[in-house]
Amino acid sequence: MLTTHFFFTLAYQLYIYKCISAACGRPPEVNNAKNINEKIIYEPGEKVIYSCILGYTGIGHNNIVCPKNGIWAKPNFNCKPRTCTIPKMLENGEMQATEFTFGKHIYYNCNEGFILRGKGNSTCQADGTWSDQQQSCEPVSCLPPTAPINGKLKLQPTGRFDGISVFGDVVTYECNQGLALIGNETGFCLANGKWSNAPQCKEVKCPRPPKIPNGFTDFHLKIIYNFGDTVEYGCIANYILDGARQITCQKTAHWTDLPSCRAPCIINVKRGRIFYNAKKIWLEDLQHRRILHGEVVAFYCLNKLRKCGYQVLTQCNNGRVEIPSCFEEPTRWTYSVSYRSLPSEIQQC
Repeated sequence: MLTTHFFFTLAYQLYIYKCISAACGRPPEVNNAKNINEKIIYEPGEKVIYSCILGYTGIGHNNIVCPKNGIWAKPNFNCKPRTCTIPKMLENGEMQATEFTFGKHIYYNCNEGFILRGKGNSTCQADGTWSDQQQSCEPVSCLPPTAPINGKLKLQPTGRFDGISVFGDVVTYECNQGLALIGNETGFCLANGKWSNAPQCKEVKCPRPPKIPNGFTDFHLKIIYNFGDTVEYGCIANYILDGARQITCQKTAHWTDLPSCRAPCIINVKRGRIFYNAKKIWLEDLQHRRILHGEVVAFYCLNKLRKCGYQVLTQCNNGRVEIPSCFEEPTRWTYSVSYRSLPSEIQQC
């Protein structure tokens, strides 16, 4: 009887030991996940089911089973942060971010001349939306600009109807008649909310216009020449005006550049034929043997090898004209009697 009880007790203890050794303890943890059926001891065949915490999404199988040997396998399940939608982009500003996932932040900044309205940051939330998307960049406003004394201003049209000037708006300045605008003719609403420096309207006088050689002016004698006054110049007969005919009194109290009168050229050749004003003429038919500054004349030269004539151009430059070196002035006999043999009269190359 004692022997039977001993073996029965031993068998029972072995059974209890076997059952206890086959049970599973606390299951492995998964980052950012929770066990929805958490227990201290799990019997073989029992499942552990994982669920990602708020803001995370699961990848893989979300459960593992307690094996007979009581040793949990490594879960094939991960919880990744949830991704938010593409955040709002700022007009006239920029967004700074590294990731668009749960818990991450984005930061907003405005360009120079613009002010951020709304929060400077936004956070990716658990539901995949951003905490704040009401940001905007509004331009800095300027007070109405002030016209210079003895002047006026004009705002360039912007298409707005609120009458408020903002960063980048442009204004143009003008002075009353006879006054010079000293400074910039254009002003801008700056990033600091102020207008760029306005110009001044001042009285400016120029000295009496100078004379130019071989020229004249059409002005009546005046004692004072104010800013903006103009004077016109002309040249005497056969002289050509080189430069602007009209000069103007500038805000610097100086006249614009003076023109000059360029002299005509006298062709110092007695005999020959030239091409001038689109036709052949004999030199004696050229009045005073004179051409004006800037005019072009062609002399005829002889190609001795091919026995043909050709033209060489030269131009009058303020009283100087260069006779081509290939030109040979004919003798009186050739010019008068045998003129048909001249380079101008024979076949042209």
